[in-house]
Amino acid sequence: MFDTLSDRLSATFKNLRGKGRLSEADIDATAREIRIALLEADVALPVVRAFIANVKERARGAEVSQALNPAQQVVKIVNEELVAILGGETRRLRFAKTAPTVIMLAGLQGAGKTTLAGKLGLWLKGQGHSPLLVACDLQRPNAVNQLSVVAERAGVAVYAPEPGNGVGDPVQVAKDSIEFAKAKVHDIVIVDTAGRLGIDQELMQQAADIRDAVSPDEILFVVDAMIGQDAVNTAEAFRDGVGFDGVVLSKLDGDARGGAALSIAHVTGKQVMFASNGEKLEDFDAFHPDRMASRILDMGDLLTLIEQAEKTFSQEEAAKMASKLQSSKGGKDFTLDDFLAQMEQVRKMGSISKLLGMLPGMGQIKDQINNIDERDIDRTAAIIKSMTPKERAEPTIINGSRRARIAKGSGVEVSAVKSLVERFFEARKMMSKMAQGGGMPGMPGMPGMGGGPGRQKKQVKQAKGKRKSGNPMKRKAEEQAAAARREQAAAQGGAFGLPAQDGGKDFELPDEFKKFM
Repeated sequence: MFDTLSDRLSATFKNLRGKGRLSEADIDATAREIRIALLEADVALPVVRAFIANVKERARGAEVSQALNPAQQVVKIVNEELVAILGGETRRLRFAKTAPTVIMLAGLQGAGKTTLAGKLGLWLKGQGHSPLLVACDLQRPNAVNQLSVVAERAGVAVYAPEPGNGVGDPVQVAKDSIEFAKAKVHDIVIVDTAGRLGIDQELMQQAADIRDAVSPDEILFVVDAMIGQDAVNTAEAFRDGVGFDGVVLSKLDGDARGGAALSIAHVTGKQVMFASNGEKLEDFDAFHPDRMASRILDMGDLLTLIEQAEKTFSQEEAAKMASKLQSSKGGKDFTLDDFLAQMEQVRKMGSISKLLGMLPGMGQIKDQINNIDERDIDRTAAIIKSMTPKERAEPTIINGSRRARIAKGSGVEVSAVKSLVERFFEARKMMSKMAQGGGMPGMPGMPGMGGGPGRQKKQVKQAKGKRKSGNPMKRKAEEQAAAARREQAAAQGGAFGLPAQDGGKDFELPDEFKKFM
């Protein structure tokens, strides 16, 4: 969503690199480019004005003028101001002192409230809660049925006593759901309400009645991130009419310009709490302003990547793999079965393109990342699964006839099997070196790497002392003069300006340093 904005900002900062000092003209030109980038991204004009004013004020201050690298300091300022307009610190859910905690979802029709109820339920279930989804959207056709299906996929309970499609009282359903949750020991109730195509009195009144009936601990306004500035206008109208505590951005993976995400927190004064960035129920997480700002500035989002890895990989399995790679056999205990298991673990983390996009600097090759064929992992898995257990344990025995059989069994060319085995050997060798503390092979200047100290000759020669004259008479005179200087220094004080110790005895250097005197 933020690709265009990210590209414009990256190009702007690129022009600043290499400048030892930033002039007023440089600051104004940078601010102008940032302003254009934000306006093109459909960020609200008041937000742009406030953002640019803060950046210019700080860029003209001492923190940039006295910085060793002014360009990096400007990037730091822009990053901090982005975090500020995105809401500052991460806002967490408020839980009731006495269960159940009631969360009410509100918003326009088509914003994705029903699907988001399932995503939020799954997310809370993963944190050890027992959520209950409540079907209070009784107007939209099949809304109740949709919520039931989503709840089943998420593995959470649903309360849907009315069939919907215009039948039933949503206020009464919401009120009864609280008693149902207490009876069934659900600690969180998520109320899915009806929406409209636009803000109208009927929508506001129904939302207000449900709010008064259940007294929610959190009212979350669900907004479609792809509808641009209208999302901000709708949020303002809803805030004034019913009120809400936080914002949830849906469809953040779309190709819109993303201005709503950058504007809504600043304009409404309510923070973005959650973001939905895909169609799967797992494509949902808490919204972190600092991480989103890092993504926009192409600085990556390693914290989210680490969190996803921790959810997927078990420490026991990781330790087992590491021990195989660190073995005295040079990693030969690491088999194709282990390789397949690692690939399947990575696949569980989500789209490879999204994972790579979280790494710093990946915005420069986003076209290549977007063109990654996710089915390559499936093809690789098919090839490995077409091998016998012995072939997976000892890939060196795979000869021409075995390759032909494996290729036929997995539906690929023989060359693909050969290429996979060769890549496996290379990957195993590299991972073994890394596991043993040797760094990445082929990268100069680091231990164990292609140009590291273990393989390249020392290029830095030891500093030579003062050359001695080749003339014996002249050399003797120089040595006498040096001895006289040392005696004079000893009389006035110790070496290095230290006072003489032990009755005038000079400070003694260790033997290994005397050769430098």
